Order: sequence, then structure tokens, then C-alpha cells
Amino acid sequence: MKLTGNTVLITGGAAGIGFAFAERFIKAGNKVIVCGRREAKLQEAKGKYPELITRVCDVTKESDRLALFDWVKDEHPDVNVLVNNAGIQQRYHVLKANTKEDWSYYSQEIASNIEAPFHLCMLFAPYFTNKEYGAILNVSSGLAFTPMAIAPIYSATKAAVHSFTMSLRHQLENTAIEVIEVAPPAVNTDLGGVGLHTFGTPVDEFADAIFKGIEEGKTEIGYARAEKAMRMSRDEIDETVKAMYANMKNTIL
Repeated sequence: MKLTGNTVLITGGAAGIGFAFAERFIKAGNKVIVCGRREAKLQEAKGKYPELITRVCDVTKESDRLALFDWVKDEHPDVNVLVNNAGIQQRYHVLKANTKEDWSYYSQEIASNIEAPFHLCMLFAPYFTNKEYGAILNVSSGLAFTPMAIAPIYSATKAAVHSFTMSLRHQLENTAIEVIEVAPPAVNTDLGGVGLHTFGTPVDEFADAIFKGIEEGKTEIGYARAEKAMRMSRDEIDETVKAMYANMKNTIL
């Protein structure tokens, strides 16, 4: 991927992995736009990098996604890189989930992790075909390959992102658009709630490794346990998923 001279749009870019990516794109000589649901977080990010362009957007809403696309085209028509990073992780046991009265709580995860990246890819890909160069980076997860049973929707949505990204890469192979999948392991961010991932890989360590992979021209980039998960056999996957659930099931039962 061409790492300088781009205009980059990052969803969920005000904190965590998205912000770490924004920092590195800025330092590499790109114009960077980040969107997120919380104005305060966006302003905090802009306080660290005044050149950062921010936009309030709830990507779980179709109307917000369409408005984001139109705004970017009108205000920043040179955009040529999309990073689908925004995501939600929820942990629960299906026998205790009150889906009859509160399905909207669970469907938010599907809207954020599947509907948003798929829709944005399908909006921006045709727009990028008119560019000299373009790239789409979709953030999946190591859990796309070895699901964490206490987060069943999250794991399934990330498997869908992996599958969709593979298909997208084939469909765009005769264009100037690169399609890259990034599969994080557990990273020390607030995904799923404050304090849940303090055991994870430091976010800067992870982001540095991913950008090294981008520089090397990789199209599927994992790190640590996620990199291993991407290449596991079916037997290894079954053993890993069983062990993870045994170690974590008491956190939701």
C-alpha cells in the first residue's frame, strides 16, 4: 500500500486502534479524517493533532453512513483510503440474553460490525475506481478465525468481515484499489468496556506491527495470537475455542 500522500477516512478513529492508525498516517504524510459517535472524544483527538479532520457519525445508522459519504465527497473529494475500524464487542450467555425485549441492544453489534463496513465499502469502492490509487482496510479480528464463545455475535461478525474482504479483494483485483485485512489479537483498548483488555497487546506495539506489514505489501495482516489463528488447522481451531471458553465462561455465567 502507498503510505504517503493519501486522504484517509477512519471510522472509530478517535480512540484505540483507530486513533493509533490515524497517528501513523499523519506522521507518514497523509491527510486524515476520523469519525466517531462522541464529539468529546473527537475533540480530544484533535487536541493532540490539530490537523486531524473530525466528523460526528454513528455508523450503525444508514442515514449517518450516507451523510458521511456525501460529506466526504463534497468536502474532501481527494479521499482515496477507507479504514473500516469502528466496532462493538458484547459478552453474554444466550440463555440469559433478553432478546425478546431488548434485541436492539444485540443488533447494534451487527449494525456496527457488519452493516457499516459492508455498506461503506460498497459506497466508496465505486468512487475510488476513478482515482489513480485507492485502498480499503477492513479491521476484522483473530476471533474471526477462533471464535470467543462468550462474545458470539462479535466473533461471527468478524468472520463475516474476513469473508467479505476476501470477496472484495477478488472483485477489485483489476482496479487500482488495494484491499487489506487487519486482524488484531486482544489489544489493550476499551473495546467491550473499560478494563476488559488490559492484558492485551499494547496498542502502539500492535499498530507499529501492522504498519510494518503494510509497508511490506501484505494484504492480510495479523499480529501475535491473531496471526497464528489465521493459519490454524480445523483441529487446532476446535481445541483453541474449547480452551478459551473453559477459561472465560465464568465471566458471563
